[in-house]
Amino acid sequence: MIDLVYPVERAPLVGGRISGKACEMLPVVEATGLVTGQTCRQNCHSGSMLLHPVVHLQIMDRMQRIYLQRRSLTKDLLPGYWDTAVGGHLSYGEYYLEALFREAEEELGFHDFNPIYLKTYVNETKLERELVGVFAAIGSFELHPDNEEVMEGRWWTQTEIEEALGKDVLTPNFEQEYLAIKDSLLALL
Repeated sequence: MIDLVYPVERAPLVGGRISGKACEMLPVVEATGLVTGQTCRQNCHSGSMLLHPVVHLQIMDRMQRIYLQRRSLTKDLLPGYWDTAVGGHLSYGEYYLEALFREAEEELGFHDFNPIYLKTYVNETKLERELVGVFAAIGSFELHPDNEEVMEGRWWTQTEIEEALGKDVLTPNFEQEYLAIKDSLLALL
């Protein structure tokens, strides 16, 4: 598993602060996980292409259904699309597992699970580059979506997911990730 390697001294600021706004600081990394800087979250989504880490949690039950969340309409990117059960940025100073449990609690009130590492990859869009750490949780869980970040959540069959691929229902990143990890998820059952 790739994890972040922070410098002994605080990493330098990259891209400057956004004036007049509170700023969540994110690590800027190399694909190896080496932290080379820090920047405001807004800088990461502005087309700067600064590589920054995010964490995803795929949740699957024993009936091979996958839990997806519908992104809030207030989200900057892809509002209203269905996406990975849990996803979020690592704050500066955090490691993947810390962010995974924080995000799972914030988005779904979910904290009692044993994460299984699946893979790390670089996801690049027109606006950003992310170093995505993907984990899975398998079991029968009671999930409670937070209404600020998540509009709703539900269990999807694999047939439903595959029928929705390419139809502007699911986020492009989820579609790509699902196709890459589907067999790994099923192997965990």
